[in-house]
Amino acid sequence: MPDSSVGAVILAGGLARRMGGIDKGLVMLAGKPMVEYTLATLAPEVDTVIINANRNLERYGQLGVPVVTDSLAGHLGPLAGLSAAISALDTDYIFMCPCDSPFLQADLVHELVERCIATDHDIAVPHDGERLQPVFCVVHRRVQPSLDQFLVSGERKIDRWFLSHRVNQVPAVQFAESFRNINTEEERLMAEHHIIN
Repeated sequence: MPDSSVGAVILAGGLARRMGGIDKGLVMLAGKPMVEYTLATLAPEVDTVIINANRNLERYGQLGVPVVTDSLAGHLGPLAGLSAAISALDTDYIFMCPCDSPFLQADLVHELVERCIATDHDIAVPHDGERLQPVFCVVHRRVQPSLDQFLVSGERKIDRWFLSHRVNQVPAVQFAESFRNINTEEERLMAEHHIIN
């Protein structure tokens, strides 16, 4: 990694409506809570990892990294988790990703951080060849005032928030596996089969 300090937040604060409201980060996948796969990838690659969660805090705390809750009430989505993370971390840059991304690749993290730093953009976000993957992004901590203002105004959509910043869209076709997330029991079983085999 470049000389700038880099932290990471794993987003586990959502309601997982598509999986019946269960806590996705703690869903078992081949014998381990799903969040552990993401944590294992990130921990060696950044200076600090934290988990953003709004329930089951004790269980997340057992994973050995700090756990932070949203500072704004109401389950406001990934941006609320990012805001809480920026407040909790003292790093120059923050990588954000969801807890249901067990196939996250370390090289994706490196690529986004390096591109964000090299071009001095506010945000680096991967483009998988078809669309942006906005919940996998790197931000400079200077974005927090605009982020908090955006949330307080009632806005939630990440791509709309991006419009007010210098964003580096990083080609990331080669990292497509990183963006494979799990929203249904069928997808969980397929991921488990992939890991075991």
